[in-house]
Amino acid sequence: MSNKDLGRMLTVAEVAERLNTSERFPRRLIEERRIMFVRIGRHVRIPERALDAFIAGNVVEPITTRRGRAA
Repeated sequence: MSNKDLGRMLTVAEVAERLNTSERFPRRLIEERRIMFVRIGRHVRIPERALDAFIAGNVVEPITTRRGRAA
């Protein structure tokens, strides 16, 4: 897989900002191997496409059926 396939590489701080969380959360995702990441020496980067896939995979759709009240 080439760098073009991975897209833009984001730092942990950039991922945290995009998720509106602290940096601890994306670091935990990395530690638990719940998101794809790239290690460059001591640095860790998360491909933007991997973050997009993570977000899309965790979307919960609302229930659209409506239940009436019992009389």
